[in-house]
Amino acid sequence: MGRIFGTDGVRGVAGVELTAQLAMDLAVAAVPVLAPAAAVASSDRRPVAIIGRDSRASGDFLEAAVVAGLASSGVDVLRLGVIPTPGVAYLTGALDADFGVVLSASHNPAADNGIKFFGRGGVKLPDETEDEIEAVMNGGERPASASPVFGRVTDAYSAHETYLDHLLATLPSADGQPPLRGLRVVVDCAHGAAYSIGPRALRRAGAEVIAIGAAPDGDNINAGVGSTHMDALAAAVLEHAADAGLAFDGDADRCLAIDGDGKTLDGDQILTVLASRLKQDGQLTGDAVVVTVMSNLGFHAAMRESDIRVVETPVGDKHVYAAMTEGGYVLGGEQSGHIIQMGHATTGDGVLTGLHLLAAVNSMGIPVSAARKMMTKYPQVLLNVRGNKDRAMADEAVADAVRAAESRLGDAGRVLLRPSGTEPVIRVMVEARESVLAEEVAGRLADVVRQAMA
Repeated sequence: MGRIFGTDGVRGVAGVELTAQLAMDLAVAAVPVLAPAAAVASSDRRPVAIIGRDSRASGDFLEAAVVAGLASSGVDVLRLGVIPTPGVAYLTGALDADFGVVLSASHNPAADNGIKFFGRGGVKLPDETEDEIEAVMNGGERPASASPVFGRVTDAYSAHETYLDHLLATLPSADGQPPLRGLRVVVDCAHGAAYSIGPRALRRAGAEVIAIGAAPDGDNINAGVGSTHMDALAAAVLEHAADAGLAFDGDADRCLAIDGDGKTLDGDQILTVLASRLKQDGQLTGDAVVVTVMSNLGFHAAMRESDIRVVETPVGDKHVYAAMTEGGYVLGGEQSGHIIQMGHATTGDGVLTGLHLLAAVNSMGIPVSAARKMMTKYPQVLLNVRGNKDRAMADEAVADAVRAAESRLGDAGRVLLRPSGTEPVIRVMVEARESVLAEEVAGRLADVVRQAMA
């Protein structure tokens, strides 16, 4: 069996690649790795796991399979039902669980699903721990018990309030007033995991809320709504003359925004607002923010103007998290809107991000459109070239083309060639001050890459 864990847990088409049997086997294999082996056989203290999911129809049978695997292995299970992925991460720590399990495929179509684990404290598992789980699945030894010990299964939907209270408690004081007072906000919940908690959090923070994408039926998650389809939110913001719009993805670990003019704020622009506000309040540890190599040059320019240092990592939130942990930084994220506020969460949290963005803008007394302009985006062109990526990355003609492109752009642009980690594709990214130049340079470079792949 090949490695089943990908970049963010185990994913596949539900019922085809991600079957009930695989889900149960994975749960059983996770127990000796994530829970103390002695506790499984102990009668006075059984391990505890919490499990949450998004709104996909397949979540029902996959949840049942995972719960069966855990309880049959002596683990007490707390079922949270439909809840954002970061809610599971937070509650894993808050409820002192041994580990947490999420059933979600994030922004993927409804046919897909996934299984992801959080370790004690609500942290993502390192690759080495995932490898241990796979080793157990592939025939590794499991601890034997003199007599079977079975876990208990309990519905813990009331824990949603604990998570909601936590979100609101993270907001800065607003002189006794609700931090989002006076704001009319449209929120697009992607018919996903935040369909209830998202609007409720915004209302309790003082905003007038219009919710769209908040009627999940099991099959409509991410379908034309959410952070991967911003047009519906932009139209709703203009229709309702709202001050802002927030868009989550299916599991609500990401957030993008729309200003009152219908223009999008991506993760870089949201990070610009949050970093600037934290520095102003003296809370930006090391006067630094962590981003990936894909962050826009305009973000770097905005940070220089604010005397904020930028720490770069490879693409992927796990790299952002690792750099934040190592350097003790409190803010980091990606263009996708996956933003980590380390003082409040161990992973990206879309609802948390949206609350803090709007609270920051409201406290500064500026419209969201002005916040968007705190960072000027450089035009960015991203082309995917399919073929033999290893051959192309080793080709000298490609290296020469990259050097020529960098020379032409100078300090006013940049080039990034990145092989995909999940498919036979090289991603060609070019930024420049003018879109015509970015498109021209990217097109020529992609042609050279394509020839090298032939």
